[in-house]
Amino acid sequence: MSVIVTDTGFGPDTHAGTWFDLAADIDPDTLSGQLDGVTAVRIAFGSFADGRGFTLAARLRRAGFTGRLRAAGHVIADQYAMARRAGFDEVEIDAALAARQPAHQWLARADWQGHDYRARYKRTA
Repeated sequence: MSVIVTDTGFGPDTHAGTWFDLAADIDPDTLSGQLDGVTAVRIAFGSFADGRGFTLAARLRRAGFTGRLRAAGHVIADQYAMARRAGFDEVEIDAALAARQPAHQWLARADWQGHDYRARYKRTA
């Protein structure tokens, strides 16, 4: 069973539609026209050590994708703020990871905008 992580903690999957699933290593330039009309994209993370999914999410957002964007798989709590800054709306993890890294660990990183180095720089400038 999957657990969905958002800025408010753990919750159920509320998406009732279909997902356009992408591997983290896909070149977004090859997707031209394929995302037209797509409202939800899920990017698979095979390992927490592979950051290509973050880059892909950021590139999709810069290319104009405004739908729901989900990181799915091996993303850890320490990476939650980075996932949100890259453009993900939520993270999907399995129940085993949720048990090892409970909601409070994810919530500690939920203020991803306030803890961004750019926000701190603006406050001191």
